[in-house]
Amino acid sequence: MKGATINGVTYEGVTEFIYLGMLIGNDNSVQKEIQRRILAGNRTYFAAINLFRNRLLSRATKIRLHKTLIRPAVTYGAETWTITKKEDQALLIFERKVFRRIYGPKYEDGEWKIKTNRELEELNKGENIVKWIKGQRISWLGHLERMEEDRMPKKSSLKNWKGRDEEEDPGKDGEKKWKEIFKCWE
Repeated sequence: MKGATINGVTYEGVTEFIYLGMLIGNDNSVQKEIQRRILAGNRTYFAAINLFRNRLLSRATKIRLHKTLIRPAVTYGAETWTITKKEDQALLIFERKVFRRIYGPKYEDGEWKIKTNRELEELNKGENIVKWIKGQRISWLGHLERMEEDRMPKKSSLKNWKGRDEEEDPGKDGEKKWKEIFKCWE
């Protein structure tokens, strides 16, 4: 990437960087960010593995630990993600790994077996991390709608952009539009 010089100071151009704990890339993909979040959740899980192995803690307590320690580490910034089915599956696989540790195996026909995905879903009453993320996104949208018009997130929301088949073409006037929206940063 090409760098930029501002007031005599040269800044290196990069393809991705960490901003407020999130990976921002020039390709606008969240795939790497989701993988980073899953790894953060995994680190959190293994940091607290003794709690999840502890037989003195109830399942309800372990589920509460999952919801307060692990899920926030995985879903930080998830309101901004556009998730594909592939990323949905990666998130669900990670969550099921944690729940299999919490619920343990089942004893059936004289042998121990791991719980199936369907059994885990029934135990969690259909709740999962992907549904929770979608709920957070809807909550953010409601917050955005109630926000004052002069706030930056409200100004830059998608409803303020016109598509190519409407009056204004962002491809032609994109720079002008961006300068108008972000004029408070100048």
